Amino acid sequence: MRSYLLSFIVACLTCIQPLTAQQEAPVRIGVDGLTHDHIHSLLRDYGKRADIQIVGIAETNKALVERLAKRYGFDPAIVYDDLETMIDKARPQGVVAFNSIFEHLHTVEVCAPRGIHVMVEKPLAVNSEHAVKMATLARKYHTMALTNYETSWYPSNHAARRMAVSSPELGAIRKVVVCDGHKGPREIGCSEEFLAWLTDPVLNGGGAVIDFGCYGANLMTWLMQNEQPQSVTAVLQTLKPDVYPKVDDQATVILNYPHCQAIIQGSWNWPVDRKDMEIYGAKGFVKALNANNLVYRLTREEPEVALKPEPLPENEREPFGYFAALINGKLEIKPADLASIENNLIVVKILDAARRSAQENRTIFLND
Repeated sequence: MRSYLLSFIVACLTCIQPLTAQQEAPVRIGVDGLTHDHIHSLLRDYGKRADIQIVGIAETNKALVERLAKRYGFDPAIVYDDLETMIDKARPQGVVAFNSIFEHLHTVEVCAPRGIHVMVEKPLAVNSEHAVKMATLARKYHTMALTNYETSWYPSNHAARRMAVSSPELGAIRKVVVCDGHKGPREIGCSEEFLAWLTDPVLNGGGAVIDFGCYGANLMTWLMQNEQPQSVTAVLQTLKPDVYPKVDDQATVILNYPHCQAIIQGSWNWPVDRKDMEIYGAKGFVKALNANNLVYRLTREEPEVALKPEPLPENEREPFGYFAALINGKLEIKPADLASIENNLIVVKILDAARRSAQENRTIFLND
């Protein structure tokens, strides 16, 4: 009998296989806030993903919770009135913030001391004071404080950077032009919950200069490998004061470096949606036209060449899989990465200088 039992146990152990990537326990994710309309990019896959599991949500707006729960099928029982209670009850490994930019600091203040990683929607913070506090907490408690930008997952941007930074094809970078925007958040149908803080100069930090200027600041800091500009010059306008009476809806920001220049254009006034980047080097140029297409030209004699870059690596194609891979230790965040705290401290510093430049009608020198 003992021999038979031993044989049975051995046979069972032999049948047990190591967990594959698909069979691994999903990373437990909490959500802080539902008022940012980018939440739809996460909830549309609710219950369908193997890499992450939404275990709790912090949100006080009951009508919003009911509406989204009905649309996406999550149980309202996983929703709590505050972040602290959600964390205590749901025990997430990481928290994604879909609240106002002003509230990002509170998210990190609650999560970091508990050893919980955070990823916020762009930009990192409303100002450098908040950003530095967030970075200090993350470093003190050895947690991540990441920033998610839609453009971080564009194969075209990564291919363009390789041509401009990792290889000598373009030569030294001389000028970069980044354009981001659309008709305006109200014009494209953003929710009232989102508009309530997106168009508030305190809760969002500004209008188009924050909402879309941050993309260019992030990408240029990435191209410059975290070198900050010497100066920032900005012109901000409100062309639709009847729609956006409290914030700018048109922003042009010039970043000056010792050997190159960047022009960042963010707008809530364009007739079409756009997120594109042009990099001009000493030898050639490349234009990332959209997420998946670019054109380049390397000599005066040659015509433009169109290119569709290869997809990004599996764990680097979208924010939530990337966040899970970092938490699981499959990836490691580097200081020069688009989502890094180092990059995004510079981004917020640029945005601070842009607002100040427009207010004071002068160039702001960052070393002053």
